[in-house]
Amino acid sequence: MRIFLRILAVLAMLVLLIAAGTLIWFNSKFPADIPVQDVKVEVTPARMDRGRYLAEHAVGCLDCHSDRDFRYYSGPIIPGTEGKGGFKFDQAMVGIPGYIYSRNITPGGIGDWTDGELIRTMTCGINKKGEALFPLMPYQRYAGLSKEDLYSLVAYIRSLAPIQNDIPARSLDFPMNFIVRTIPQPDTINTPEPDPSDTLEYGRYLVNAAACTDCHTMQEKGQFVKGMEFAGGFQFTFPTGDVVRSANITPDKETGIGDLSRENFIAKFKSFVDSSGKPVHIPVAPGQKNTVMPWTVIGGMKVSDLSAIYTFLRSLPPVHHEVEVFTPAPGNK
Repeated sequence: MRIFLRILAVLAMLVLLIAAGTLIWFNSKFPADIPVQDVKVEVTPARMDRGRYLAEHAVGCLDCHSDRDFRYYSGPIIPGTEGKGGFKFDQAMVGIPGYIYSRNITPGGIGDWTDGELIRTMTCGINKKGEALFPLMPYQRYAGLSKEDLYSLVAYIRSLAPIQNDIPARSLDFPMNFIVRTIPQPDTINTPEPDPSDTLEYGRYLVNAAACTDCHTMQEKGQFVKGMEFAGGFQFTFPTGDVVRSANITPDKETGIGDLSRENFIAKFKSFVDSSGKPVHIPVAPGQKNTVMPWTVIGGMKVSDLSAIYTFLRSLPPVHHEVEVFTPAPGNK
């Protein structure tokens, strides 16, 4: 009996040693060893203007990294909170296995980061500490930005007013806490400068930059449902229990935007901003339809850019998919 117990003890010790060795190997291998570029972005008026436009409208960095006032339709950004972070995403809201918080991207949060560290975070998903980001931060999309647009974003982010806001640590469930480390991949930042005169390709570029696919495609177990790209149905749940789902933006005539003209497409976005491009605040009562779709942000885009997005969306294969866009919580009906 004693020999049997000794054998069990030895086997248990071997299992622990193998597990410990595997963990050490895994942690040393992932995330990938992606070097930080030795780069210092020169801040120019052109880069500041482009970076502001991208961050505040086209790319929408401030959507997630600021406070939004959901007393109003689409949750306009609350002035004075730009870049402070702290927005919580969890299982209940977007199906994340655990919870994460958007980070503070003002100089109060990343003031000691180099430009190279910031670019690696945006394009490869590895922060200053060498930690892998959960891909709700669409770094895989931002890897498709041109070098000049990345530099412009860096210039703009550096200009944000510093806000001191300590962000809680994330908590990811097993096995996602390990899987997330395997996702980042090196990025060579070799996307050519977009040519606005090539409307279709420029629209494709803007749609990628805005990560439209991520919200307008259904997912199962964190993976896009094949064949349902841009067909909507991704679900968000408000703290009130109200549920909103992304719309089908493929050119299907019955369930998508196939019957929506270019002029009406652009007018829809522009209806959420005033003549100066500032958000229009539309009060939303409990139980009324609201949305996380950043209409008031994207509405500030140039008409020509919205037109290019429309051109690209109309080039997609139509997908017939009826989406119930809004379902109020039982107590809010």
